[in-house]
Amino acid sequence: MLALILAAIEGVLGIGACVGAGIAAIGAGLGIGKIGASAMEAIARQPESAGDIRSNMIVIAALVEGVALFAVIVCILSLFL
Repeated sequence: MLALILAAIEGVLGIGACVGAGIAAIGAGLGIGKIGASAMEAIARQPESAGDIRSNMIVIAALVEGVALFAVIVCILSLFL
């Protein structure tokens, strides 16, 4: 009986880890999309500062991607530990 309960708990933890990783990936995709859209709008308004806007966009996108990677790693670790 106890083994069955523990197996059910492990299954729920696995589903939770997968959902958490999926939410992190979707959030990162939405965030990077919003960054790109805002950067293109800013470049359209001020084309002379396109280089600065582009470099800032790349830095911010890398930070968002790093946070998403960290969230996915935490979800995977929670699945196995």
